[in-house]
Amino acid sequence: MRDIAPDIRIQTADFDISVEMARLTDGRSDIGAIVTFSGLCRDEAGRLSALELEHYPGMAEAQMQRIAKEAVSRWPLQGLTIIHRHGKLKPGDNIVLVMAASTHRQAAFEAASFMMDFLKSRAPFWKKEHAVDGTEGGWVEARDSDEAALANWRK
Repeated sequence: MRDIAPDIRIQTADFDISVEMARLTDGRSDIGAIVTFSGLCRDEAGRLSALELEHYPGMAEAQMQRIAKEAVSRWPLQGLTIIHRHGKLKPGDNIVLVMAASTHRQAAFEAASFMMDFLKSRAPFWKKEHAVDGTEGGWVEARDSDEAALANWRK
């Protein structure tokens, strides 16, 4: 296993998956699989005009680094990219990107899934809904299913 440094970014700017994949693979011939997960802002059946994401600067990056280090220690990864956006996002906008690269597919699949389960439950990001009618909604609550997914990795 290579000693990799995960590429972790929190930003307001959008990202381009093909650009990020090219960045991860540039000059590399040791990567046999890349699993990507991209999360998008939903309109919740036409109810939402935007989703506002806030984070705790410094703490969010540190927590994402901890999660990424655990993924790198658990699977033989060749690269790991995690980008999480913040700010006011419209339906269809990118929110999060996880790219796990490995020599073989299974490690990449498992590492990407692990990263998303931990990001959903443990990274300090908060989501506020903005309705189509202009009203500001409440903060989105954590889901029991996210905690259940997280518990599977601790077995």
